[in-house]
Amino acid sequence: MKTIIISLALFVATSVGYQAKAQINIQVNNSSIELKIEELEKQKNKIEKIEKDKLRQEVEAINERLDNNEITATEAAELKKAAAEKRALNIENQLNIIDENIALLKRNTKTEEDEDGEEQQEIDSYYTSLEFLKFDGEEEDVVYDSIPKRTTSDLFFAFGLNNALIENQSLDDSPYKIGGSRFFEVGYEFETMLNNNGFMRLKYGVSFQFNGLKADDNMYFVEDGDQTVLEEFPYEVDKAKLRMDNLVVPVHFVFGPSKISYDKKRAHYNTENFKIGLGGYAGLNLSTIQKLKYKEDGRDRKDKLSQSYNTSNFIYGLSAYVGYDNIGLYVKYDLNPIFKDNPIEQNNISVGLRVGI
Repeated sequence: MKTIIISLALFVATSVGYQAKAQINIQVNNSSIELKIEELEKQKNKIEKIEKDKLRQEVEAINERLDNNEITATEAAELKKAAAEKRALNIENQLNIIDENIALLKRNTKTEEDEDGEEQQEIDSYYTSLEFLKFDGEEEDVVYDSIPKRTTSDLFFAFGLNNALIENQSLDDSPYKIGGSRFFEVGYEFETMLNNNGFMRLKYGVSFQFNGLKADDNMYFVEDGDQTVLEEFPYEVDKAKLRMDNLVVPVHFVFGPSKISYDKKRAHYNTENFKIGLGGYAGLNLSTIQKLKYKEDGRDRKDKLSQSYNTSNFIYGLSAYVGYDNIGLYVKYDLNPIFKDNPIEQNNISVGLRVGI
């Protein structure tokens, strides 16, 4: 009896051990399959990104051929359409392959036994055939819009020296201080490409101009009837500065090399190169203010006088700049006289730097 009991116990133990081993193998195999399914799911996004990046490169090459007049605009559009269709089909086919393999793997997670290992070996072999879908390294940036915008916008500002060109008088004889007379301009403008390669552009917008004239030799500005003249100040003056605040609309034709570049979100015209801008501006004088800083009986005094000073109400002139990237030498010249009724005409002129060209 004892021998029968021991034999029975050994049989039960062997059976339980075999089932436990089979259960462990099934769990390990199922865990491995789940990891493979998860990896395949991740490949879907990578496939779309890589195919879109390849499409971007093809479109860039087509645009270069168009810019070099190797193909017509109609041919370029047809080539872009064909490239887009090819990449879309590539994505669809590769995603279908992945979905079929995921379905196969999921079906086999229901397997309860794998006695010979043949079924698991078949799954591994089938999965290994998808190695071409694996991509190593960092994910590349993807351009989502390969057609650059023809119109963009940005802020700009300019600053520098200001003075006046006086009729029959050289700038050396100007009654205004060269270093003390300055200007500042800030605005917002749009840039529109006038041709496909972006060599010729139109810039237009709105800006505020602040033109200052600082009187020399202890003189200050006096409104005498319908004219504005310079007279000697009765005290020792540190500063007598006339500031004209204008609101104008600047317009420039810009010429310079340009190329299409790409970033993570879109394509854009890259104009970071040598350029020349020619144009002008027109607008209104908003206010004219004279600031006086002087000493009276040993005490420092400051006055701020807001008058018309017979300055022109309508402002218009010519402007130009030449530079590289987003900074350049800037010149502007008012065609309207500073003081509209003065017998000797004076015209405002500014020279400085323009940032955001």
